[in-house]
Amino acid sequence: MQHQTRIERRLDRQLARATTPRGAAVVIATASTAITIASGLLMTVIDHQNFSSLQSGLWWAVQTVTTVGYGDKVPTNLAGQLTAALVMLFGIGFLTIITAAITSSFMERSRREHAPTGPQAATAEHLRKVEEQLERIEAALSRLS
Repeated sequence: MQHQTRIERRLDRQLARATTPRGAAVVIATASTAITIASGLLMTVIDHQNFSSLQSGLWWAVQTVTTVGYGDKVPTNLAGQLTAALVMLFGIGFLTIITAAITSSFMERSRREHAPTGPQAATAEHLRKVEEQLERIEAALSRLS
């Protein structure tokens, strides 16, 4: 990418560390913890009437980010409800994207490790070209029919 933001560069560095299951777990745990703490603090500030302590804000955040949602603590004002909606979407979406990126890096590494080398690579490339040529022939024949 030509014009990456600071956050994108930082995320790229973190994902580069996630090439092992342990690294992946650290990235996911860090993201989950950051989302939970930030949203708990934010909810305490935004809806102080319902979340009068940091403890209650964090309790709500843990329930929301993990999608448990007991419902014992809920925001009642508009700002709190909008924050809750963002936390739900951001929490699920961000963790899904991170998990997908890490899975993709595992798949790419596995592909590289199992890629044929030497004579096998030449044979595999030759077979790929033959398959492409057969596909073109089949396409041409189907147009004639």
